[in-house]
This record gives sequence, structure tokens and C-alpha cells, in this order.
Amino acid sequence: MTGTIFDIQRFSIHDGPGIRTTVFFKGCPLRCIWCHNPEGIGKTPLLSFRSDPCIRCGYCFRMCSRQCHYVKDKKHLVDRTQCLSCGRCVRECYSGALELVGRKTSADEIMREVLKDKSYYNNSGGGLTLSGGEPLMQSAFAQALLRAAKAAKLHTCVETSGFVAWSCLERIRKLTDLFLYDIKETDRARHVEFTGGPNARILANLRHLHARGANIILRLPIIPGYNDRADHFDGIAAICRELTGIQGVEIMPYHLLGEGKLGRFNLDKTRRANTISPKRETIENWIKELRQRGINVVG
Repeated sequence: MTGTIFDIQRFSIHDGPGIRTTVFFKGCPLRCIWCHNPEGIGKTPLLSFRSDPCIRCGYCFRMCSRQCHYVKDKKHLVDRTQCLSCGRCVRECYSGALELVGRKTSADEIMREVLKDKSYYNNSGGGLTLSGGEPLMQSAFAQALLRAAKAAKLHTCVETSGFVAWSCLERIRKLTDLFLYDIKETDRARHVEFTGGPNARILANLRHLHARGANIILRLPIIPGYNDRADHFDGIAAICRELTGIQGVEIMPYHLLGEGKLGRFNLDKTRRANTISPKRETIENWIKELRQRGINVVG
């Protein structure tokens, strides 16, 4: 069984309990204006170009059969409308200015990497986390990887937006020890505005998981000026009152990591949240507001 990923992060401590290895899947059905992993949105590999390390050696110009690399106003540019992400230019880039982000791999190959740190998982209560992108856009591959992890007696987490068919969640439900379930916005209209999709399916899938006894932590990306509103916090509280088995909520404060990636991948900069990373005091106020509503804030 093969799938497409864009990163494997070892010694992760923010994606579930203990020390973990997080596998980042390519492909996402949403288009969040605050996305911090924009390279994970598309299903296929994506060419990254950073101008600072480029030494203008010209090897990539010679290797590209479609002449995607060119010079304008003494600047090295890439015509991505012609780029096939074949990786030939990357293999000849000695400075590391070019990188192909995303690769097809097998569950067995990933598990060989994951199991290198099994002793750390055993000692810390950690394990394997699937993230993305949206890992359940490749639900068969996710299932194969989770099954291999359970065979190796690893704790498993899946971070998901829930914006998938219920069959995708049902397929991996019994193989997942903990769901890290994103709730990005509780207002229906704003959810469409901020993410490009409605939230009805997300909430329905959350209720289905809860009814079947899944272990769930809600992850809340909080973006200053967008969803740091009292009515959104009220909406989160209403969900927690209805679904009493939810273990708690975890705040995911906005950061600028995604902004720095836009230039590397020549991604659309017009549809982005116009905001800043919150100060610690602001985050503590969010936690206070949520706890005043009876919400168990974890993490």
C-alpha cells in the first residue's frame, strides 16, 4: 500500500501524548485562510524554490526540458504553469535552493522510520500521529499505516478536520487511540468564508465518533480578529455540553509559519488572514474565557 506524504517529523511532542513521530499526508479538502502547511493542500509533489541560497549555477536551467527556470530583471524565477514537479532540477541543485516537497512511499517504509524510536514511545506513552493536509483524503493508506502501528503495539493519533465522508472515519476508527479533531469555526457562514467549506459534515462526523465511544480532543485554531470571538467560544462550549465524552480542547494559536512558505511555493497570497501571532497574555485570556464556560482546556 502506497500513499503521498510531505514530511515525517520525529520527536514531536505537540501531536498527542508522549514523544511521537508525526507523518504529514498530502491533500486537503479545505482552504483555510490561516493554513500553516499550505504545501500539504495539493495531492501531488510541489516544487519549492528559495532565492537566497541560489548560487546562479545554471544547472537547473539545463536540466529542465520545459524551460520553467528563467531570468528576469537579474532574478531567477520559475514558471510553475509549465512545471511538472518531475524533480530533475532538484537533483542538480547543489545549493539546496530547490526542493521537491511530497513523495510517494509505502506503509512499510514509513514504519521502518517510525520504529527507530520505539523505545522513546514506550518510555513516554507516545506513538504515531497522522496529520496533514488531511490524512483521511488517503483513507486506505491511513488505515494500512494505522494497522501496522497497532501490530507494533504503538499508540495512534489521527489529526483530522472531519471534512470527509463518514466512511473514511469509520474505516480507521477502531485503529485510532485518540482523535485530534479540528473545530475551526462554529458559525456556519463564517466557516465557509474562512475555510472554503461548510461545517455541517464536520459536526455530524464528530457526533458519530462520540456516539461510538472514540477518544477525542478538540483542537481549536484561534486566529486574532477572526474566530477569537465570544460567540465562537460559546459555540465550543455548546459542543462540549452536548458531547460530554470529549476529553477536552486544545488551543492552537495562530503563527506566521505558513506566511513564509507562500513565496517558496508561489502560492496565492490574496486569500490569507491579515493578522499577527498572539501574545502569551492573549492566549491566557482565551484559556480563561473558555474555562469560564466550563470547558476543559488541555495541552
